[in-house]
Amino acid sequence: MSGGVDSSVAAHLLTQAGHEVIGVFMRHGEASASACRISSDEASDSNPLGLPVLAGTSMGAVSTGKRADHKQGCCSATDAADARRVAMSMDIPFYSLDLQEDFRKIVDYFVDDYLNARTPNPCVKCNHWIKFGKLFDYADGVDADYVATGHYARMQHTEGTAQLLRGLDDGKDQSYALFGIGRERLARMMLPVGDFKKSEIREIAASLGLGVSEKKDSQEICFVTQGHHSDFVKSRRPDRVGTTAGDFVTTDGRVVGQHNGFEAFTIGQRKGLGVALGTPHFVVRIEADTRRVVLGSPEELLAPGLEADQANWLIDPESLPDQVSVQIRYNGRPHAARVKLNPADPARFTVQFVEPQSAVAPGQAAVVYDAHRVLGGGWIVAATE
Repeated sequence: MSGGVDSSVAAHLLTQAGHEVIGVFMRHGEASASACRISSDEASDSNPLGLPVLAGTSMGAVSTGKRADHKQGCCSATDAADARRVAMSMDIPFYSLDLQEDFRKIVDYFVDDYLNARTPNPCVKCNHWIKFGKLFDYADGVDADYVATGHYARMQHTEGTAQLLRGLDDGKDQSYALFGIGRERLARMMLPVGDFKKSEIREIAASLGLGVSEKKDSQEICFVTQGHHSDFVKSRRPDRVGTTAGDFVTTDGRVVGQHNGFEAFTIGQRKGLGVALGTPHFVVRIEADTRRVVLGSPEELLAPGLEADQANWLIDPESLPDQVSVQIRYNGRPHAARVKLNPADPARFTVQFVEPQSAVAPGQAAVVYDAHRVLGGGWIVAATE
């Protein structure tokens, strides 16, 4: 339970279906992770694992201050208070888990990827490593049968097979972010809101009198609460400040300006470049070794395919259909393609699009679909020519 409308309604739908629900808030935002604690005296009959609770609160009372002026992220103290209030209104147990140490590797991954001229996706990694990783550890600790979230995706259980499907609401579908979950865990996943449109979920929340019914969706990276992501990267690696500055160059090698650090840019970016070339130019390549940000035309941004590694398949990969579709960014759409497995390395595969695609960014996920079903995916290493 994140304190938002989706997970709140998910908890309601589960209780209505007759499940015994335990609400869990995952406290891992760096700016406020210290508000969680656990100590030896917190174990009790009602909390046999000594699950962490919010510092300075009890199960029956919450004290909150005014919301700080920062980007709309998630996992703040206010979010925790919202989640607790919803749990209390449904009369279900509520725990807040301190995952600061586990979340640190998400932050390190984010920073390291930008410094390696890649475009990371920490929210997808968080789903794989933490939300459907560590959360299963806690579920096992309390003998819970399932782990459920408010993601807009669907689970289909037929003939002993669990399938991950796109959410009913195309505009909110989040199945892309779940491709990396272990296949063995699909049978224990529940995604109650995936069969609804977002407008319906808000209507349900309003009808229940939940104070989060009109709460805005989280839009920002939860640990980058101030400024640009490049400022955060520099703050985490002060020894690298200035070492990533270099030239803007065109695809024919012409130097057209300088930048203060390639970590501020991503493939496909047009705005905020600070150079005027008379015609629209986009970032088509970022070179960590030369520190060059390469600019090109929209046509030069197109790629016929990609290479990916760290593959995770939710089916037997040998049974991949000849024709699939592949989605290469969170808010994108799947595109018709063929996938070829690497016989020498099962963790790698290549994608050949039926039509060239724009802004294939190393570091982003390439998720493979068969119609609405998620088959698996991997992480983009490079666009192919």
